Amino acid sequence: MNQQRSYDAVIVGGGVIGLSCAWRLAQRGAEVAVVDRSRPPAGATRVAAGMLAPVGELAFGEPELLKLTLAAAELYPDFVAELERGSGVSTGYRRDGALHVALDRDEAAELRRTHQLQRSLGLGAEWLPPRRCRDLEPGLTPSFNGGVHAPGEGSVDPRALSAALLNVLEGEGVELLTGVAVEAALLDGGRVAGVRTGQGRELPAAAVVLAAGAWSGRAEWLPERARPPVRPVKGQILELRSRDGIPPCRRVVASERVYLVPRPDGRLIVGATVEEQGFDATVTAGGVHELLREAYRLLPEVAEVELVETAAGLRPGTPDNLPLVGPSGTDGLLWATGHYRNGILLAPLAANVLAEQLEGAPA
Repeated sequence: MNQQRSYDAVIVGGGVIGLSCAWRLAQRGAEVAVVDRSRPPAGATRVAAGMLAPVGELAFGEPELLKLTLAAAELYPDFVAELERGSGVSTGYRRDGALHVALDRDEAAELRRTHQLQRSLGLGAEWLPPRRCRDLEPGLTPSFNGGVHAPGEGSVDPRALSAALLNVLEGEGVELLTGVAVEAALLDGGRVAGVRTGQGRELPAAAVVLAAGAWSGRAEWLPERARPPVRPVKGQILELRSRDGIPPCRRVVASERVYLVPRPDGRLIVGATVEEQGFDATVTAGGVHELLREAYRLLPEVAEVELVETAAGLRPGTPDNLPLVGPSGTDGLLWATGHYRNGILLAPLAANVLAEQLEGAPA
């Protein structure tokens, strides 16, 4: 292979954000390479639950994030349909809605407050008394204080999504360098002009896209001024499986402290802790206990299902919880990182934005 092949874009990071950006760029005729020190699904993608819930995850004081998540949710059906057609791989995409349940009076007061905000913004959400919640999810705990039903919410399997993206990238001729670390940036004066891998290969490029998730802020191969303000936020997660192949809930079910995401094959994802522990990605007994306890409080049937996997990952957090997508301030370098808890949801939007910004790059 020609070691001096030049690219329109080299993307550093093989999570769903990086792979989605690579796909959209390649579709526009760009010569693209993706470099990741792991093998996809990488980073936070590997342990994400895949909840697509802009309405249910609404938080006070984050109007800009809401605009982004709602826009991304609108893109998702077509994004997934196009991806599944091109790859022949099912992504596990479902749009069965989400039910956010208040387990006690304090949770009910907070959930009603959030629901008032949802209504004031014209979002699709309805307050339901316990009986109507049980009509939707018969397995709910016997005693709780009502819930909010968001019928437009959904979920996707991030690992399947990653597999589908890898398939279409191969078809588009994108070069995938996995298990390969970036050692240094190729610099042309003050401009980032490509990267050099730990294997000594140079990848010159018109643009380098930093999509390394939680590790973006520690990209020591970049000048310090070019590194984004991204920190790791640890999240532990569980995978359960029912014996009969039918998950104990039909749709996403959540309380104030836990969420449950069913998969079509009978698995149930339970997540997730939020821990400021630096780059520690250890699964802890306390984290597993917390998730199982809260899942049982919400849906007692989880006590009877198989515990298949425990995992921990690192989300890329930013000071204002907003993603960083676009020019970095350093010529030749763009960021596509900092998506925190919404990376899977925001992937199609991030990919479109980045592709539009690089559209003028030579093919």
